[in-house]
Amino acid sequence: MTPLVVTHRDAMLLARAVAARLVTALVDAQAAGGSASVVLTGGGIGIATLRELADSPARDAVDWDALDVWWGDERFLPAGHPERNETQARDALLDHVALDPARVHPMAASDGHDGEDLDGAAESYADELAKAARLQAHGPVPTFDVLLLGVGPYGHVASLFPGSPAVYDDRMVIPVRGAPKPPPTRLSLSTAAINSAREVWLIAAGEEKAAAVRMALSGAGPTAVPAAGARGRARTLWLLDRAAASRLPASLARLASP
Repeated sequence: MTPLVVTHRDAMLLARAVAARLVTALVDAQAAGGSASVVLTGGGIGIATLRELADSPARDAVDWDALDVWWGDERFLPAGHPERNETQARDALLDHVALDPARVHPMAASDGHDGEDLDGAAESYADELAKAARLQAHGPVPTFDVLLLGVGPYGHVASLFPGSPAVYDDRMVIPVRGAPKPPPTRLSLSTAAINSAREVWLIAAGEEKAAAVRMALSGAGPTAVPAAGARGRARTLWLLDRAAASRLPASLARLASP
């Protein structure tokens, strides 16, 4: 299935548009099934999207109490650390809406139940995913409604970096060591877990992402460019600002909106 590419003028408008799109997707999922699930991403544009959603009058259309919140990756740091994706997401959005705490599923902190046991923390999150999946009678992970991924300048998504052992790992949740971006120790969903989602949205802003976007959308392999391997079961969206889309080849430019 060919990904759909949508561009917006700048990063601010991109974040606002993704927030609006997310409200619609979650409301539609809840109307169809009574509940919805989303996998959050970190990074500048991911957190900006959550801030825009928190500030949007449309946010109240979502039944937050009937939403499961998961994460695509996490920095293995103590709970509440400002660099954790969970901490930033709570500050941007989650602490401002009426979520059911039992339906918020952060990845483990380094001072959590498993302590500094990174492998144990990965296994614990995989177990939590499997428990939720059993309620759907579906595989080792739930069928997420929307899974958000920020695209990094290396072409990485979540904490799957080019050529790293994690891109070859077929477990659902992967302990990541030696990541090229600090902190080096992380937890990440695998490509297989990512691709269980109904919709995967890859979000990128800034000229420094343009080369990675071009490679991912021009046939690069997922080992060299992990973003190229992220696909939704029903739909894959690339949501870009003009700077991130600036190096797309002519054959793909027609897919982008003005």
